[in-house]
Amino acid sequence: MPRHSRLRESEGYCIMQSNRSFWAATFVAALAATFVFGGCVSGTDTLTLAERGESDRPSFSETRAIAEEGFIYGLPIVMNYAVMYEFCVDKNSGQYKGPFNQIANEARVFTYQDTSVITPNSDTPYSMLWLDLRAEPMVISVPAVEKQRYYSVMLCDGNTFNYGYIGSRATGNDAGDYLVVGPGWTGSAPPGIKRVFHATTQFALTIFRTQLFNAEDMSNVVKVQSGYRVQSLSSYLHQPAPPPAAVLDFPKVNQELVKTNFFEYLDFALQFAPPGPEEREIRAKLARIGIGPGKPFDFKDLSLEHKAEIALGMKQGEKKIEEKVAAIGKSINGWHVGAAFGDRAFFNGDWLLRAAAAKAGIYGNDAEEAMYPMTRWLANGETLDGSKHNYTLTFEAGKFPPVNAFWSVTMYDGKTQLLIKNPINRYLINSPMLPQMKKNADSSLTIYVQRDSPGKDLESNWLPAPDGPVYLVMRLYWPKTEPPSILPPGAGTWAPPPLQIAK
Repeated sequence: MPRHSRLRESEGYCIMQSNRSFWAATFVAALAATFVFGGCVSGTDTLTLAERGESDRPSFSETRAIAEEGFIYGLPIVMNYAVMYEFCVDKNSGQYKGPFNQIANEARVFTYQDTSVITPNSDTPYSMLWLDLRAEPMVISVPAVEKQRYYSVMLCDGNTFNYGYIGSRATGNDAGDYLVVGPGWTGSAPPGIKRVFHATTQFALTIFRTQLFNAEDMSNVVKVQSGYRVQSLSSYLHQPAPPPAAVLDFPKVNQELVKTNFFEYLDFALQFAPPGPEEREIRAKLARIGIGPGKPFDFKDLSLEHKAEIALGMKQGEKKIEEKVAAIGKSINGWHVGAAFGDRAFFNGDWLLRAAAAKAGIYGNDAEEAMYPMTRWLANGETLDGSKHNYTLTFEAGKFPPVNAFWSVTMYDGKTQLLIKNPINRYLINSPMLPQMKKNADSSLTIYVQRDSPGKDLESNWLPAPDGPVYLVMRLYWPKTEPPSILPPGAGTWAPPPLQIAK
């Protein structure tokens, strides 16, 4: 089997495996060691000199506090930059998809060999598009899609704000042309444009998800994907193009560089992201340690002592993010059910929620588009572990996840949040598979969650588990709003059933 691109999509959708250790606590530990033991502390760095003459400069304790808040604020932005760099900049990354403003279609679903994005969706073949909106707006066109096939086009910018949707739920399955504009654009939509979407950053990701009914359906998905188009506004209008945007020197990002350059990556990314009203306070704080537009000095000019304080602040920020991930939503039958993705108004300056959402699975959908109950536990709080137990997940008759499109349950390694290699190449069980599955005598359906096969008679219902910690994500695409419903998140009239230790 050929080795596939290592893209991990959260549903979230994408962060390279080489960067995965960056999000772990060992990253900040290594960073602290680098800063503390990397050399002697100088009393002549820019910040120290400034402190002697200006009371507005942060003290060591203030520097640590700003670093903690800045790490929480900046984590999704830097994670997004790392993905963008691998997909569109570094042609030797092993993840490269193509240049900006060009759609890359994947005529397959993700497997254990895709490692760029944690908790990747393996339900829908992806099409990816990174937009560069600096020179002019771009027009995204979608074809007419048969009514029974769900598809969505999620527009997610460099702030990881989902700033709009095209697709079955949002705009229907008819063909259409849609305009995407960057921050500060003041033009008007030309005739033929159905809707205008406003990104909050100049670089933005577009994720196309196209439902696949079964393996034999892939050729039909390819036909839909071939109808996804993108072009500049000037091309759409048959007008001369404006001057091109400046060629950028994108800073290289990899596992080693990110240990010491987190805030330098954030500094680079913020130049393409004008602050919203709710960002002005954190941006002002970051400027005090040399990060972002308006900074009075460069972050790289800080002393080792200041950088040690920054490393400690980042470690504290990482701890808070981990705690928030565990607390997202409401615990229902051992599943965490909540809403963690949305637009600028949804987050409303809650940077900890945004960071936790990215950590749990970057590029997730809004609750109205998809819900993601996730679990690592039994209802009693015991951790799921495929090396210790076999488990069952049983849906009572008539109580499957209530959706307008389809649902799935996907298995991940509890340590890496990646799909796992298994003997039947099955990473999920979803509703299109129901006709081939065996129901119980009372018409309920049991999924066998375990490392080894439950036997040939039950293999149709087997969801292979890792030999260790288990992480399960249930996906409800286009969840129903009328009862029974999982909406509103955490307070719906339908609840995911608990996992049980197999008898």
